[in-house]
Amino acid sequence: MKKLFSIFLLVIVLGITYYYINNNEKAEEKNSTDQVEEKLIANQEIKKSIFKKYYKEAQKIVTKMTIEEKIGQLFLVRYDSTEVEEYNKYNPGGYILFAKDFENHTKDTIKEQLKSNQNISKYPLIFGVDEEGGFVTRVSRFKNFRAERFKAPKDYYNEGGYELLEKVENEKANLLKEIGINLNLAPVADVSTNENDFIYNRTFGEDATKTAEYIKEMVKYANNNSLSACLKHFPGYGNNSDTHTGSAVDNRPYQNFVENDYLPFKAGIEENVPCILVSHNIITEMDADRPASLSTKVIAELREKLDYSGIIITDDLAMDAVKNYVDNNEAATLAINAGNDMIITSDFIPMYNELLSSYNSNIISEETINKAVLRIISWKFNNNLFLEEGEQDD
Repeated sequence: MKKLFSIFLLVIVLGITYYYINNNEKAEEKNSTDQVEEKLIANQEIKKSIFKKYYKEAQKIVTKMTIEEKIGQLFLVRYDSTEVEEYNKYNPGGYILFAKDFENHTKDTIKEQLKSNQNISKYPLIFGVDEEGGFVTRVSRFKNFRAERFKAPKDYYNEGGYELLEKVENEKANLLKEIGINLNLAPVADVSTNENDFIYNRTFGEDATKTAEYIKEMVKYANNNSLSACLKHFPGYGNNSDTHTGSAVDNRPYQNFVENDYLPFKAGIEENVPCILVSHNIITEMDADRPASLSTKVIAELREKLDYSGIIITDDLAMDAVKNYVDNNEAATLAINAGNDMIITSDFIPMYNELLSSYNSNIISEETINKAVLRIISWKFNNNLFLEEGEQDD
């Protein structure tokens, strides 16, 4: 009997010992994780980030991602419904859609297609369009989506002030969200008062002060509708030519940007705009050697001078303005090392392979990639793209 009691007592002691050791290990593991997160938060200056409430949850996801998955997240890919299955193998961060992607669709059919794309993706996708209104409309130009295309915002403002503009922007946001779009690459924050400027018809057409007020309201409308807005084209387009077809060299004095072009971007940043797109213009007073989208100096203006903590994204790196200034297989590498978080591209897989090669060759550090991906995943949380288990659509 005493022997049985001794065995029983030994089992209890061993059980208690195992319990405390196991829990101590878990506590140490948790403390270690917390320390990593705290260090990351300190390094990233998350306390001032517009996505700060999501960083800890995002970090849990990022730490489990492979380097290949992380690199995929750095891209907003030119959409092609016939290539999505192939692209999905590379885990892109999302897609940008153009007019032809909506041309033969109804609201229901494109919604179903994008929903299907979301369902096969390991990580939630950003779906973006350029639905500025007026000159640039990807969706509303088709009657299956709206009786008439959205006019330019300045036209609505001239007709009925901010009251009418807000009503229209609310309708626009609801339309885009209804079909599965969660990012509108608008509004245009460039300042232009000259009708002869290439960019004029896409701007508010007023001076910097009035444009800044307009941008503040437009960002507010989008945020109130839980649709990501994206200001463009930092650091300000000015009177430059079309970068889709060639290089645009901007020789304006630096102070012109500070006192004029930056004002609308500052206004949007104050309203917590989640995304800003950088142009391919050559800003000689900041960096005479690289397009703005590939320039560490220009990105530093946005991060440090304007104190921006959201997503920085390039214009399409397949544009001629980029090809004229860089050698083959280095544009994507330069873009990420310059400080961009995401790359818009019509040439996804070659650029993906370029970044992976640059990482393997230690040209791009994992720390640089992690910083960008952490922002991207946090942005997706901010967009409510990570649903709780059981909340996914049937």
